[in-house]
Amino acid sequence: MNKNKLHDCVRASMEDFFHDLNGTDPANLHDMLVKAVEKPLLEVVMEQAQHNQSRAAQWLGLNRNTLRKKLLEHKLID
Repeated sequence: MNKNKLHDCVRASMEDFFHDLNGTDPANLHDMLVKAVEKPLLEVVMEQAQHNQSRAAQWLGLNRNTLRKKLLEHKLID
C-alpha cells in the first residue's frame, strides 16, 4: 500500500476546494476538515473493532471516554 495515498488524496481534495472557492476566503477550515475526516474514520475503526469501544480507543490512541464523546457527537451511538 502506498503510505502517501491518504496524504495525496487529502491534498488533492484541498486543492480542489480552494479552486472551487474562486478567491473567496475560507472560514473554519480546520474544523471543517476534522469533521469531514473524523466521522468516516470512526465508522471504519468501529466496524473493524467489532464495535468494541475499548479496542477502538486503543487503536486510535484515545481515551475511551473521549472516543465515546466523539461517537455521540457524530451520532454513531445513542
